[in-house]
Amino acid sequence: MCTPRSGSERGRSSRPPVRTLLAAIGRRCGWCLSGRCSCRWCCNVGLEEVLRVGDEHVTAPRVVAVVLNWNGLEDTTACLTSLAEVDYPSLEVVVVDNGSTDGSPAILRRRFPEVILLETRENLGYAGGNNVGIRYALERGAEYVLLLNNDTEVAPDFLRRMVEVAEADPQVGGVGPMIYYYDRPDVIWSAGGAIDWRRGRTRMVGLNEPEQGQFGAEPREVDFVTGCAMLIRREVLERVGLLDERFFLYYEEVEWCVRVRRAGYRILHVPRARIWHKISPCSQADSPLVHYYMTRNRLLFLRLVGAGATAWFHTLAEDLRILLAWHLRPRWRYKRVQRRAMVRALLDAWRGRWGMRAGLGALSVKKVEEGIR
Repeated sequence: MCTPRSGSERGRSSRPPVRTLLAAIGRRCGWCLSGRCSCRWCCNVGLEEVLRVGDEHVTAPRVVAVVLNWNGLEDTTACLTSLAEVDYPSLEVVVVDNGSTDGSPAILRRRFPEVILLETRENLGYAGGNNVGIRYALERGAEYVLLLNNDTEVAPDFLRRMVEVAEADPQVGGVGPMIYYYDRPDVIWSAGGAIDWRRGRTRMVGLNEPEQGQFGAEPREVDFVTGCAMLIRREVLERVGLLDERFFLYYEEVEWCVRVRRAGYRILHVPRARIWHKISPCSQADSPLVHYYMTRNRLLFLRLVGAGATAWFHTLAEDLRILLAWHLRPRWRYKRVQRRAMVRALLDAWRGRWGMRAGLGALSVKKVEEGIR
């Protein structure tokens, strides 16, 4: 059972500090060995032979973390500060700014000079923005790419635990951690994801369950892991491709995980790798934008994965049932905007209109993502 923590103590690792490991392998840095070094990022560079896989110690493979920012200075700052405490020795962090208008790129560049900042100049959505970071990571020779939401904070050992699991089995294509609510740190938000192929629906495993050790300590296979935090093997990206940008938001990681599994790889959830997500149980779930992208992209997902007639029938029947309920029941008639968003989503899916949809009103990426990821 995880123990609630706050501030810098949240998720503190029991692993020896980096300066102890540096001393153990003979790296000579007086500041590190004295405990007075503040250059956490640069001191990790060159640290080798500290990753344990089975009974062996191996050189830690290079990981590039991609953090997407869109007008989210406060969250992104907290996320990067959290990543600076990660005990993984071969990590580079990249922030992809998705066309922010709040001046956050300049501030982030000043606060975190060691972090690579890529600017897209426009909002490419979750899939498009992350693909910019993934391409950069592959060009830099990354062996793994970590996609991480900017509204998360991580345990210092979360990345090491995920990489150890991936390195133990070359058939592991993607890995996800245990994700808790930030404001309720002992309540689970996601322990991996499951797909109901008959109904054409997805769900978060363990959603809103108090942590009681019910998922054990060993990695377990799941249908998908959420794009909120996902470690991806380079070989898999080269074989199955990147995220499909037609989704823009929602279902892109689910469809990607289906591709990965069909290519013969496994998707694993690692309960001992822990992060905390700044999301409330009901936040923004009723947003017209969420209803639009979830409705439209669910149909795109079914099309791309070749779902059967039963899944299509149940999905469309459920959407029509919701629309009728919102129209006929007096207590739900206020949902006019949501109803219009769903109708537009169904029409756009029929017409093959994908990607970003204009005219749905402004909503920040953070608020949009609070609907599912």
